[in-house]
Amino acid sequence: MAGGWAQDGAVNEQIEASINDELARLKAQKRPVGESRTHCAECEEPIPEKRRAAIPGVKLCIDCQQERDGAHQARGGINRRGSKDSQLK
Repeated sequence: MAGGWAQDGAVNEQIEASINDELARLKAQKRPVGESRTHCAECEEPIPEKRRAAIPGVKLCIDCQQERDGAHQARGGINRRGSKDSQLK
């Protein structure tokens, strides 16, 4: 049930749009290609067999990958909940 000037189903549409935006962003990310390395490209630690099987083409160990992922800055996005209608409750 929508209130104010919002149409019926507006909340569900916003949720679906947010999910679709995030899925599109994840699909656009580059994935590793080629053969997996047995040792990390940065620290030379062995990469576990289960990781190599789960992610074909992996080049980094878990610790180095987490460090690299943490180095990325937070992305800006659309604040779908920041509309005036949502703040009038």
